Amino acid sequence: MRVWFGVAGEVIISQEPYVCVPNNSSVSPQKRCDGCFTTINNNVLSRCSRCQLAFYCGTACQRSEWKLHRLECEVLSSLHKYKRKSLTPSIRLMLRLYLRRKLQNDKIIPSTAMDNYNLVEALVAHMSDITEEQLVLYAQMANLVNSILEWPGINIKEIAENFSKFACNAHTICDSELRPVGTGLYPVISIINHSCLPNSVLVFEGSSALVRAVQHIPSGTEVLISYIETAESTMTRQKALKEQYLFTCTCPRCSKVGQYDDIQESAILEGYKCKSEKCGGFLLRTTDGKGFQCQGCGLVRDKEEIKRITTEIKLLSEDASKPSATCNYQEAISIYKRIEKLQTELFHPLSINLMHTREKILKSLMELEHWTEALAYCKLTIPFYQSVSC
Repeated sequence: MRVWFGVAGEVIISQEPYVCVPNNSSVSPQKRCDGCFTTINNNVLSRCSRCQLAFYCGTACQRSEWKLHRLECEVLSSLHKYKRKSLTPSIRLMLRLYLRRKLQNDKIIPSTAMDNYNLVEALVAHMSDITEEQLVLYAQMANLVNSILEWPGINIKEIAENFSKFACNAHTICDSELRPVGTGLYPVISIINHSCLPNSVLVFEGSSALVRAVQHIPSGTEVLISYIETAESTMTRQKALKEQYLFTCTCPRCSKVGQYDDIQESAILEGYKCKSEKCGGFLLRTTDGKGFQCQGCGLVRDKEEIKRITTEIKLLSEDASKPSATCNYQEAISIYKRIEKLQTELFHPLSINLMHTREKILKSLMELEHWTEALAYCKLTIPFYQSVSC
């Protein structure tokens, strides 16, 4: 996709989902509205009295979803309540895909240039690239969808192929704090290519997808977004793209793999810091494998010292994952600050591990509404993101 020109912050393209579902399941502590994905006190959200699976924040969302949910409700209500409660969001997304196609074929809802099933058919599925295990899984899921719909002549192979399309093309819908709230299929947005140095970013307003320019985009330049977290080493990014999207990235950043700049970036993001406070060098493993040597000043960090600190971090991380910490923000902050202290001794100041810890502290501080300290931690993450966006 190319643009005439783009200004930083400008919306280049926006699209409503062809189909979407909130991350609601029988074990979800909080339910979200099927229309706008908002979450409020569960006593206020209205649950569909018939199927018991759809939730709405008000009459406006319920009306906007009614034509699709009316068909969906008929299908879901015919299931045994235990089977109905066990439906995953991905199964429900597929059911909605076929129900919406039927509504458009029957002219009950309109088709447009940016909203029609032909766009879904045009998406890549990579069926020849996926593993036999994935093929079996998609076939099982397709059979489940077929048993729920019970439509004569439905193509099970096509359903399995659409599950593969979901894996490659569906987007995780996030709220303003980048928390995942649902899944949506945006066929036009899906044709935008990936780059680890993107000139645009995909954001969401409710279930609406918007692609915004993050820099000036000259006329005729291809619009590029990142499919993955760009704050990773080249090897980590390549692995994630190959596993999830089944391609190898050849963007300018990835084309440097194995070069000095790439080795330096990877060592900073995922490696250790120099023992000298005056040196900002990065470390590489010594030829004898007994330590890590700074490429700036030559100092060597002992392997056993690094092992001791990493063991302490691992034990504290296990404490942080216990229910007593996950349910107590103050306790979580205390543990993560101890982890942060150890990580500042071990990792480079621009380490992704240190950044992730500080983000966890930041989120807990925000939950407690400790805004001054939260702002201070927010500022600590800025240099990291600046370093990986250059």
